[in-house]
Amino acid sequence: MTEVHSTAIVSPNAELGETTKIGPYCVVGANVQLGEGVCLKSHVVIDGTTKIGPNGTIFPFASIGSPPQDLKYKGEESQLIIGAGVVIREHATLNPGTAGGGLVTQVGDNCLIMVGAHVAHDCKVGDNVILANNATLAGHVEIGDYAILGGLCAVHQFVRIGPHAMVGGMSGVENDVIPYGSVTGNRAHLSGLNIIGLKRRGFSREAIHDLRHAYRLLFAPDGTMKERLSEVAGAFTGNQVVMEIVEFLQSDSSRSICQPKAERGA
Repeated sequence: MTEVHSTAIVSPNAELGETTKIGPYCVVGANVQLGEGVCLKSHVVIDGTTKIGPNGTIFPFASIGSPPQDLKYKGEESQLIIGAGVVIREHATLNPGTAGGGLVTQVGDNCLIMVGAHVAHDCKVGDNVILANNATLAGHVEIGDYAILGGLCAVHQFVRIGPHAMVGGMSGVENDVIPYGSVTGNRAHLSGLNIIGLKRRGFSREAIHDLRHAYRLLFAPDGTMKERLSEVAGAFTGNQVVMEIVEFLQSDSSRSICQPKAERGA
């Protein structure tokens, strides 16, 4: 049975799944859909046209679905869609989309949004993503599956961060991060591959070896990126893991690619 605390304010038009639990002093708006097993601990505010999948848990003082922090937003009908099994910790904020980004913000399944993290308008966050404490996404950011963003990092608008990438704590990311890449610094530079993450997720020794070889070729000092990209694409045709990086680099983007830090004296 659905449980709603006597101090909670829940619109009669909100859609609540079976076994949903709404704790003390929560506020749930009229256009909110909460899936089966969603648990709002206390003092949670969910507003706007917001859909949260089953078995999510939201901790106190999170603000979900409030209007975008974008001066161009004029009250258009927009959405925030959050997947299944997502954990949103204290003081996190997630905003719906705007007309300039398709009117929808999306967060995938099984993500962990930690204390004070922010997901801005029109972001697309994949599955199994972790945003550590106070990680901040500006508008229109895209985050691939299994990416991890360290505490206090900030990601510039329209940046893409590929699957399985790692962003170090307190990094300022203003350029795209390749899949499986690891970046750190202000402004962030590419420091290699996310080897620890790859091992934890069961990537084989051969797959990691191929990624290392492709990485060295892609970011070698000789030739242009276009030439190196063509060489890697030819050498690793049929290698799904490496080709994921190739396709990422070939995709259109408004941002440059995050590069390794130049050697002193270079």
